[in-house]
Amino acid sequence: HVQLVESGGGSVQAGGSLRLSCTCTGHCDVCLGWFRQGAGQEREGIAAIDEDGRASYADSIQGRFAISKDNAKNTLDLQMNNLINDDSAMYYCAADVAGWLCSIMDASGIDARGKGTQVTVS
Repeated sequence: HVQLVESGGGSVQAGGSLRLSCTCTGHCDVCLGWFRQGAGQEREGIAAIDEDGRASYADSIQGRFAISKDNAKNTLDLQMNNLINDDSAMYYCAADVAGWLCSIMDASGIDARGKGTQVTVS
């Protein structure tokens, strides 16, 4: 059983930066990552990190976002730089036992997610 709680969203101007954080409790030694969902849109897996610390990213955010994990604190961060309007969405921290989020950025089969945090870029 995994519980995830996000923090750090907000409003920012285009070109700005935000840092999202997620605290994991429970069985956290699985693929952890972030997906986002805009209004009326499907989930988009954007960044994930596996049990061995290997990170993967969606093409849409490659080079602008960086994911990191602190195993001692069970926290997962997403540093978002050079934000653009299309980055506006609700961002969710997720856990994926099967690892599809880590391997192919597929967020459809996640096992747990947080309540989300809103990111608005204007």
